[in-house]
Amino acid sequence: MASETLAAIQSLMSEMERSVIGQTAVVEALTMALLCNGNVMLEGLPGTAKTRSIKSLAGLLDADLGRIQFTPDLLPSDVTGTEVYQDIDGEHRLTFQQGPIFNNLVLADEINRSPAKVQSALLEAMEERQITVAGKTYPLPPLFMVLATQNPIEQEGTYPLPEAQMDRFLMKINLDYPEVEAELNIVR
Repeated sequence: MASETLAAIQSLMSEMERSVIGQTAVVEALTMALLCNGNVMLEGLPGTAKTRSIKSLAGLLDADLGRIQFTPDLLPSDVTGTEVYQDIDGEHRLTFQQGPIFNNLVLADEINRSPAKVQSALLEAMEERQITVAGKTYPLPPLFMVLATQNPIEQEGTYPLPEAQMDRFLMKINLDYPEVEAELNIVR
């Protein structure tokens, strides 16, 4: 059983490295976080395969991927979902419409482009694996992982993440541009 599990992990990593060329440390860290059931922050300049790494992991796991593009005008309900007034079979009622947080893997793309109020919409999900909206609690899937990307804080239009948010990440991965040989392989 242990050898089958190890083989599956090695196969996952090998397949990810075929998609995410020159970022072996990132592949190893993402795999470790997955095995530890933890959330991950990926930081690096544009073009360093942050989003590609996450999409590759979701595809190889055959997991649902929810993507949230964090922008200054995003609202917390855009992350969690909200109650919507609907006419169902002639009856008017509020029904909960799930947000993108209700996926196995959630790509919080450029998380530091939104103010803390929106970032905080992830806190309960990341810690307790549930969301509370309008006084009702909704469980998240058993396989649940937030994979956030952020550009370096020196870039214009970014907001630093509060400590309460940073504490929810198992690890922070800093991505650099790949070595010259890896870049040539990417071009090929």
